[in-house]
This record gives sequence, C-alpha cells and structure tokens, in this order.
Amino acid sequence: MTNDNLQQLLAAIQMSEDGDFLRVLAETTLNRLMDFDADNAAGAARHERSPERATYRNGYRDRVLETRVGALDLKIPKFRSGPSYYPSFILEPRRLMEKALTAVIQEAWINGVSTRRVEELVQAMGMSGISKSQVSKLCKEIDERVGSFLDRPLEGEWPYLWLDATYLRQRQGGRIVSVAAIIAVAANTDGKREIIGLSIGDSEASVFWTDFLRSLVKRGLKGVKLVVSDAHEGLKAAIQKVLNGSTWQRCRVHTTRNLLARVPKAQQSRLAALLREAFTAPNAEKAHAAWRAVADAARETHPKLAEAMDEAENDVLAYMDFPAAHRAKLHSTNGLERLNKEVKRRADVVGIFPNEASIVRLVGAVLMEANDEWQLQHRYLSIEALAEISAGEDTDKYTLAPPAAAPILTPRAA
Repeated sequence: MTNDNLQQLLAAIQMSEDGDFLRVLAETTLNRLMDFDADNAAGAARHERSPERATYRNGYRDRVLETRVGALDLKIPKFRSGPSYYPSFILEPRRLMEKALTAVIQEAWINGVSTRRVEELVQAMGMSGISKSQVSKLCKEIDERVGSFLDRPLEGEWPYLWLDATYLRQRQGGRIVSVAAIIAVAANTDGKREIIGLSIGDSEASVFWTDFLRSLVKRGLKGVKLVVSDAHEGLKAAIQKVLNGSTWQRCRVHTTRNLLARVPKAQQSRLAALLREAFTAPNAEKAHAAWRAVADAARETHPKLAEAMDEAENDVLAYMDFPAAHRAKLHSTNGLERLNKEVKRRADVVGIFPNEASIVRLVGAVLMEANDEWQLQHRYLSIEALAEISAGEDTDKYTLAPPAAAPILTPRAA
C-alpha cells in the first residue's frame, strides 16, 4: 500500500505545472496522510477484512485549506458510524489560520484599508474566496470589544475632562453628510488620562451634548473640576446642566486664533505676544490684569477685539485657578487634537462611511489602541497636586514665582 501511495504521489507531481509543484505536493501528501490516519482509526484499510475493524468508510467531505503555496483541495474521510474523523494535524492549524486571517483583515481595516483593498490584500497573500461581504462580517467582530471599551464603568473621580470633535463623512438617506465624532478624554486622581467616551452626532446641538455628558455620568463620571473644550454653545449649556459645579476652560489655542483674526495681519504677531504674557503670568490675578490691559488698549481702534476679549476673559483664563504643575495640560485641547489627527488619518482611507456603526467600529478601535498605549506611559499629571485638588485646598500656593525684572510691554493700538 505504501508503494501505491508513493506512485500516486509521483504521478500527481509529474502531471502538475512547474508553478503548481509545491501546491500539488502539499495537497497530495495531506490527502494520503488522512487516508492512512483514517485507516488506523477504522481499524482496517478500505476493502480489508479484519477482526479489529471498528467502522467503515463512507466517502469524503471536501474542504479548502488556504496556505502560503495556494488553496489546497482536501478530502477528509467520513465514517458510517462512530465518532467523526477530524485529523488533528489539519484541524488545529486551520483554527489558527482562521484566527490569524481574521486578525489580519481586522487590523488592515482598522488601519484605514477599505474592504475592496482588503480583498486585494488577501489575494496577494495567496488566499482566495474572501468577498467584500465576508470582510465586513469579520470586521463586525470588533464591535463587541469596542462596545465593552466604550461602555465600561468609570471608577473613582475624574478632575479634568477634555472634549473635542473631528468631522467625518457618512451616507444618510442617499446623501453624503458631515457628522461629528465626539471624543472625551479625562484624567483621574492617579494622574492617568484615559479615553472615556465616543459619540456620533451634531456637535453644535445642545441636546446631543447633554445626552452625551449624561451617558458619561451614568457610567460613573464624577468629581469633574474643569472641562476643556472649544466654544460650542450647545456644549456650554450642557456643562451647566449636567456637570453643575465644574468650571469651563475655553481652548486657549482656538481663542487666540479667533482674536488674531480681528486685527490686520501685520499686527497679529504683536497681539500674539501680548496675549502670551497673560497666558504665562505667574498667577490668576496677574493674568487677568495683563489680559485687561490689552483689551483696554484696543477699545478705541479695535472695539470688536476688545469686546471679544471681555467676553472670553474668564473662560480662557480659567485654568489659572488650578495648580501650575497642571496648567500646560489644561489650557487647550491640543493633546486631544493629536488623537483626532490619528483618527482622521485612519478614516481618510475609508473616505465615506456607509453608516454610523462603521464609524464607531473604526474610531473606537483606534481609541482602544491609543488608550492602551497611554496606560503604559508615565503619569500625565502630577499626583501630588491632584491630591490637593481632591482635598479642596487652595491652589494659589502652587503658582510660579514671577520672572525677575520682566519688561513691561505697552500695547500698541491695533
């Protein structure tokens, strides 16, 4: 019997093309090995009379095994009775290959590769038979992990909360619309920051912001002292309604850009330098004094600038009432915007998302990856100052010493 098998193997190899040599060799070898293994399991070879026979063969079940040398057409022996035959040397690697293939497809999609390109990728790996619908089905397996991450309970207190939005394109009722992906990042009393929320909707709508913040509170968000964001009117109203008692910090970077747009380009660098004096003041009192000095100097020549500065003063300088060790991280949403850029980079390859669920799937997976990296890094904020905030002590003692002999800059009329 061994000689017959060898002759059949050699015949199959001789009939194959040069490019199919390895594939035919692997396919024929595995089929012969399964036949031999099935004979041992049955207690006798096919058509052999033996008192040790436990069952009889009953044909084959076809199965395709994807390998690096191509798709192998395998014929797995079947038995008439008794336990089914599943070769251990085929079954377990097949499971691992399926898991690996799924992981590759999911990882490719998370990294911004569209389903059509994933299909091309799979074929380039020597595999076939993966349709766009199959790719999408495999990608949906990410949903459970993303859902667990985004809906996890929030334990402890979270003194600082950052909120920002990035805009993506989505199909809705035959139209392509722009939707906001709202991301929430918070720092806990251990000095660690985490991504705590994601929602898709209209970033300007007060109802949307209110529902989003309430969902965070329902999951356990508490102890918020400062919320940092851009000047969304809907968000401001939602903070007052849901996070009553917390302070709102208007993003310093966005505010500066808004104010610079109100003066001629030739005077923007001068105004930026004057605003920077207020932002780098050693304490809140001096920061407000420097801010008002710039606004007062501009009242006659640029009344709209002065009006905008009066309106923004308390909100853009709110972070000055918190420990100096934290201020560099509190005055803007820059850290969150870097995260948004990574989201956009991954999402731009997809282009237009078919629905909201697909946005949550991709963006949520990106956020999971970023959050895992953050947990391996050092503390984001000084834990000593956080302890004092939690105790409700005065933060003025954390202010920086004023610079020695700092020159007084006289605002030039804009």
